[in-house]
Amino acid sequence: MLLYNTPLAPNPRRVRIFLAEKNVTIPIRDVNLMAQEHKQGPYASVNAFEEVPALVFDDGATLTESVAICRYIESLHPEPPLFGRDVRDQAFVEMWQRRVEFRLFTPVALAFRHSHPAMALLETPQLPQLAEHQRPRAQQMMRFLDRELASRRYMASDEFTIADITAIVAMDLTKLARVEIPDDLHNLARWRADVSARPSVTP
Repeated sequence: MLLYNTPLAPNPRRVRIFLAEKNVTIPIRDVNLMAQEHKQGPYASVNAFEEVPALVFDDGATLTESVAICRYIESLHPEPPLFGRDVRDQAFVEMWQRRVEFRLFTPVALAFRHSHPAMALLETPQLPQLAEHQRPRAQQMMRFLDRELASRRYMASDEFTIADITAIVAMDLTKLARVEIPDDLHNLARWRADVSARPSVTP
């Protein structure tokens, strides 16, 4: 297998954190987005959507979408379980993964892509008004998560899961996206410090 990666992009980072939590190593080939390598023949033939990451199997089949790649790795290496331990647990992890992805990760990513000068090359046209619209949506979700984290250690339960990986990547992108984190969210701050201390998360 070969994993196509971009070091500074958030979605490949989710996969790298997942692999580190599993203590799994896969050969990696970097794709330079700023040099438009994702739009050039060699990589465009790997992923027609010209996005990273992509996992290429030995038979040439290609798996894209970061959570799909993580699910595949989970099936090969079930310990530690990052998608839940049993059917009920897995359902709640799925719920929180989707909540965090759609209500935190996506708004922060859109704010970043539509406001940061470095993204002008990749997001054409940039829509500053879209970025402004997304920032309060992300903050609203942060407040929701802060209330939820009053009763448990991590996003979905008292165990670290894929939902925490998605959430920490989003939170770490807030500075570049100019999404202010309200300073009264003490539960969220505790969670972030806890997760950021994990070796897998350290840049």
